[in-house]
Amino acid sequence: MGQSNMEFIRKAGLVVFMTGMVVFLASFFLAKYSYTPEIIDIHVQEAEQNLLLKKELEPNEGRINNSNVSYVMMISDAIAKVNKIQLEKYSINNIDINNIISRSKDLKFSLSLADSVFSSKNSEVMFKRESFTAYGGWLDGREFDSESSMKEVLSGIAANISRYEIAGKKGFDSYRTKDLKYALTKAASVGPVRDHPLLFIFLTYGLCIIGAVIYLLPGIKELPGIKNDHIFNNSMTSRGWLGILTGSFLIIFYILLYYLPEYMTNWIIMVDPLSMALKGSEAERFFLYGFIYTLAILVMGVRMMIKYRGNTYQQIRTVSVMFFQTAFAFLIPEILLRLNKPYFDFKNIWPLDYDFFFDNSLNLLLEGGTLGIFMLGWGISLIIIGVPVMVYFFGKRWYCSWVCGCGGLAETLGDPYRQLSDKSLHAWKIERIVINGVLIFAVVMTAGVLYTYWTGSSQIAGINTYSVREAYGFWIGAAFAGVVGTGFYPLMGNRVWCRFGCPLAAYLGIVQRFKSRFRITTNGGQCMSCGNCSTYCEMGIDVRWYAQRGQNIIRSSCVGCGICSAVCPRGVLKLETGTEKGRFGKPVLLGNDSIMESR
Repeated sequence: MGQSNMEFIRKAGLVVFMTGMVVFLASFFLAKYSYTPEIIDIHVQEAEQNLLLKKELEPNEGRINNSNVSYVMMISDAIAKVNKIQLEKYSINNIDINNIISRSKDLKFSLSLADSVFSSKNSEVMFKRESFTAYGGWLDGREFDSESSMKEVLSGIAANISRYEIAGKKGFDSYRTKDLKYALTKAASVGPVRDHPLLFIFLTYGLCIIGAVIYLLPGIKELPGIKNDHIFNNSMTSRGWLGILTGSFLIIFYILLYYLPEYMTNWIIMVDPLSMALKGSEAERFFLYGFIYTLAILVMGVRMMIKYRGNTYQQIRTVSVMFFQTAFAFLIPEILLRLNKPYFDFKNIWPLDYDFFFDNSLNLLLEGGTLGIFMLGWGISLIIIGVPVMVYFFGKRWYCSWVCGCGGLAETLGDPYRQLSDKSLHAWKIERIVINGVLIFAVVMTAGVLYTYWTGSSQIAGINTYSVREAYGFWIGAAFAGVVGTGFYPLMGNRVWCRFGCPLAAYLGIVQRFKSRFRITTNGGQCMSCGNCSTYCEMGIDVRWYAQRGQNIIRSSCVGCGICSAVCPRGVLKLETGTEKGRFGKPVLLGNDSIMESR
């Protein structure tokens, strides 16, 4: 195949791919929204909240909204009004707090004071008494220096009750509000996407897949070998305008996914038929995410297979991440739901799976029968046995480069950006502080979650465990892992999350650094200081520094991807296992063929 023919085919593939993307973006606007009271009955089961929300939305019954934004604003205003009504009805106000203070002797707090203030038998006052006992029990017997300090503490308790207890049980808290706005918007959507979802699946995802494959396949006709020609002159892979545009699209997508799913309902409606076929129910935002995530790894995995087709290690590793993402992260959990079993990703490990010990997750597993108990035991065993044993023998690469979905996306979709990782000493110092800080945060958060699960109390020395888990989910689970972790591929390289944020990578790295047989060994006498190894290290390791000195690379951040060895023109670097003390002599899935394939 001539060069001109290959370029023509690639351009044709790009046109097909961009057509699919244009239809995908245009589908965002191809809907109208019609509110009916029936959708409230489906999605709001609590009688009190149901009636209040219907009352607020009654003037909009039967009205057609041409704009997603205007419909969402209508729902948001109604939910906010319901919350305001419930807060006024159930919150502990300044009068209640002053009554408690006035009845205290020598400014000593006791729960009996609260019982005397909230002594009525009506439902509002009983709710106040129960919530104040739950949130203020840790203060029982405490003495205060002044009325102002006592009022400050009691006001803090009242604020926590309003934020978590009232919003969660009598109104709509932040999580419920987000889910409810999405559910009511999706249920009200009408238009061509709702009427013809399979057609739009083909016109969007189908055309994108076909176009991407057409674009990639001509690479088979090129000579084998890892080629990174003009990678720093391409605006997509050198922080140019195309890269910034791609990163911006990914960032916006993740913001919508995690924080504003009500604005992407048409994209979710498209995949309803696939969701029905797999799990027997309509799709929700994380089904869409899993579907797109898996497609990205599969399609870009084809690119990896073509680019690294002369390297056995890279071929097997790519097939591995494609398999684990498709089977274990996407298909099996969805099929389990169809079988009325708990949703479970068997390859996900705490603390990356940070909600594994959340009360709802534990209850779901404990109520899931024998399989649920097995899932719980499997997850705990991976944490305390699987991780240290596997890392000891194979290094953290067994997970980060062969199994993990985050690593799989980084290695496939993110591979064109691997050279953008910062190799400076300053970046390494920040990396160590931040990633270990996230691990500590995850441990503290989980300890609080388990304390609440075992004791029923959400307060530890005045700190609300729900607020801690909420902060972790918002800043780490969504913003860092998703928005930054993937959206910053074109800006900071493909392993931003793995380097700076993943708490499981930190745990694996600690074991690898001090108790593992895995190393990258070097032959410093043959190093010609070309810098290929450092340039293409996605984890920001200055591999050349070690190679020049003939030092084995034992950095805790190394994920054993093997690219440094693959691009070395003289075979200086090898992935090996041996004794902990460094007697390495057994190459693992990487031979001398790597010398032949570098460019």
